[in-house]
Amino acid sequence: MVLPNLCQAALTVLHQIEPVIILEQLGSTLFDTALQMVVKDECANATYPDTHLSREDSQQKAMSDFFMTFNLIVKLAPILPALLLARLGDRGWRRLPIVVPLCGYLVSRLMLLLVVIFKLPLEVMFGAAALFGLSGGFCAYWPGVMTLASLASTAADRSKVMMRVELLYGAAGLVGSLVSGHLFLLYSSSLGNGTVLLTVSTLLALLCLLQSIFLLQVKQESNNEPEDHYQLLSSDSSDGPAEAPARVNRVNMALLFMAATLYVSAVGGALEILGIFVMKAPLGWTATQVGYGNAAGCMIFVTSYLGVMVFRRCVSDVMLILIGMISFASGIYFMSFVTATYLFYLARSLNMFALIPLPTIRSLLSLQVPASSCGTTLTLLQLSLKFAGLVYIPASTKIYQATLTWFPGFVFLLASIITVLGMIPISIFGCRSPQRRQNERIQGD
Repeated sequence: MVLPNLCQAALTVLHQIEPVIILEQLGSTLFDTALQMVVKDECANATYPDTHLSREDSQQKAMSDFFMTFNLIVKLAPILPALLLARLGDRGWRRLPIVVPLCGYLVSRLMLLLVVIFKLPLEVMFGAAALFGLSGGFCAYWPGVMTLASLASTAADRSKVMMRVELLYGAAGLVGSLVSGHLFLLYSSSLGNGTVLLTVSTLLALLCLLQSIFLLQVKQESNNEPEDHYQLLSSDSSDGPAEAPARVNRVNMALLFMAATLYVSAVGGALEILGIFVMKAPLGWTATQVGYGNAAGCMIFVTSYLGVMVFRRCVSDVMLILIGMISFASGIYFMSFVTATYLFYLARSLNMFALIPLPTIRSLLSLQVPASSCGTTLTLLQLSLKFAGLVYIPASTKIYQATLTWFPGFVFLLASIITVLGMIPISIFGCRSPQRRQNERIQGD
């Protein structure tokens, strides 16, 4: 009697989106560590005679050039496929924006494994990035995940549900990152470093794809509750009505898009360089330390979730976003002057609420459009963040290369300033929303 009940409970869990999130993120964190270390090894002998750089600085320049091109392809290629998948998702094919990108995840991991085993040129990964992008990539996958999570929740719980998704994503990344450095050091004498790590990553991607194809189900929660039940936070929240308005306020949506774009530009530009920065003296991290550093980044998902659970009882969504932005701005400012590993972790600890802004902004956006347009709206937001990447990725790379010899942390200082600028549109949104709600009540009277 107990065994059938356990099997039924396990099957119910496998029908939900959570196992997909966990398996994909476990595989992704293993892949990220492997890619960092493989690129480091391949760029070890890079030289730039005309620039008179040291061997270490030449390696840093070669690594930053590779990741700039790789990440630009990843940002640019998914634009049209992600829009197409979002439209198909909103027309009823809800699993398609998840299944197709997972095929791209599997192919990219398999290609890096082939690069390591057969000693192929590192440029092969540019082709892997293109195939990954043409599958929709993260640009289609994450809005697809968020759309399923949104549809399976009530409007009152949507912000909480989205942060729970981020929590699972971060917890899986934490576990994967902690073991990734150790797995990278396991190798056979004939194949070399990274083969075990990439094999596990590829198998996880395969399991995730199979689960999304054969077991994942779409559940839509009925939202026919009274208007009083649609409060996103407490009754004191001043972010405006939680249910979608009859007429979309385009100014408010533009402010949310602007805040998200500025914040992602700051975060993305800093993280673009952070993985390279830690391999440079005086830090000079090994594969194990890289895994631990990635785990520290994933820990922010957990602390951000706990922050939402604590703060949402007493502050509005706008205030939650500002708290997250202040957290990132202070931590990344401190990162500018990091010269030892313990200082790195101190700087990361200041970022403990840095993951709050984006899911909260997504929640506010999803509540301002009809359910039939939710997937498209979230994908448009994701695409705007991708277009921002076409600017901040090369900009942060070139700034880092230009300041490499005299102030390598300058790009982090710049990210802190951009974050502060991102607080302006979200503050304006917070000031507009109470006035809008008051006007609606006067019109109703």
